[in-house]
Amino acid sequence: MRSSPFLYFFTLQFFREYKNHLATTVISIALIFLLSAVLFISSSIKYSIDISLGAQADFVVERVRGGKKVDLPIEWIDTLLETRGVQKVTTRVHGRYFFEDKREWALIVGIDFMDEQSNRALEKLVESVDLEKFLFSSNMLVGDGVQRYLKEHFYPKGYNFLTPDGKYKKVSIFGTIPNSLNLMSNNMIIMPQELAKEILGIKKSMVTDLTLNVPNDNLWDSISDKIASLYYDIRVLTKREMQKAYENMYNYKSGVFLMLFLITMATFVLILYQRYSMVFSSQRRNIGLLRAVGWSIRDILKLKLYESLMVVLVSYVIGVSLAYLYVFVFDSPVLIDMFLGGENLDHKIKLIPVVDFGVLSSIFLIYTVAFIASVLIPTWSIAVTDPKEAML
Repeated sequence: MRSSPFLYFFTLQFFREYKNHLATTVISIALIFLLSAVLFISSSIKYSIDISLGAQADFVVERVRGGKKVDLPIEWIDTLLETRGVQKVTTRVHGRYFFEDKREWALIVGIDFMDEQSNRALEKLVESVDLEKFLFSSNMLVGDGVQRYLKEHFYPKGYNFLTPDGKYKKVSIFGTIPNSLNLMSNNMIIMPQELAKEILGIKKSMVTDLTLNVPNDNLWDSISDKIASLYYDIRVLTKREMQKAYENMYNYKSGVFLMLFLITMATFVLILYQRYSMVFSSQRRNIGLLRAVGWSIRDILKLKLYESLMVVLVSYVIGVSLAYLYVFVFDSPVLIDMFLGGENLDHKIKLIPVVDFGVLSSIFLIYTVAFIASVLIPTWSIAVTDPKEAML
């Protein structure tokens, strides 16, 4: 059979039965859209976190008592520097501050703007800040979520923080944190360390934790053990552990969606298989007529294969395109809260476009094979029957 008449007949047949394909295409688009959107969000979040953690120090040293993290003395710096292989120990000050309604909170981060490690972690931020003006008085940089909250509560230019000793400390808004850092800084407030200590009630001789670098990766395990043995209440976290913790968290969330997708797709394929397996007079009669006029079983399977591929390709392209627009253009409303959590300030972030073509290719192959199999198997069972019997 020549290909030109076959393709002509396929085109006529496909558009003649477009109503039968429409419902299948819509469901396929919805399934591919949801899964692609989830994978786009997960990939973008993990990419942003990898960038943020990549600029962080190799180790974080904390003090834990009674299972609760507490402040530690600055004097620990001298002890840590005596450990062979340790370089550049830096202090960090941070803590939650609950606003007046006690429902929303912000993460206050005290930065030593003269410290090289801190500047490297917030390089884009520091470039846009006039440090002379910023450090001249009590100023802060706020994330988008904090800025929206303060404006809604009539604090457009600054906020009066209530310190633990019952006094108010007025801090002016110097600027907002760049959108490129928004994923990690939506509810963040950045200010000088001394000011952060005053608001959080941290003594001048104390800090929240310490960070340090170990240039030789092969010494990480041994140095971690040495540091952990210095004090009974010390806890050491490595950059690898923090990266793994974030990956596990977002892989778990995306894995839940993947499980739901597989269950839904399996149900859809079974319904599709049942639809083609049922003895519909029109389907059987059409196949019987084609067999009666000289079409082989191979030609009939080829026709149904082309129809299935057309549905799959259209569904996949539209589904993935809609997911890309939904996530990276419209900022993925609703779904983003499932990943980042909605218990605090609203997240209105701009995700970095990241597309994992390997994962998208796997989705296409898995969906295509399952879809085509659910159509071709029942079609073959009808095509092998006698044409007279099929047309009855």
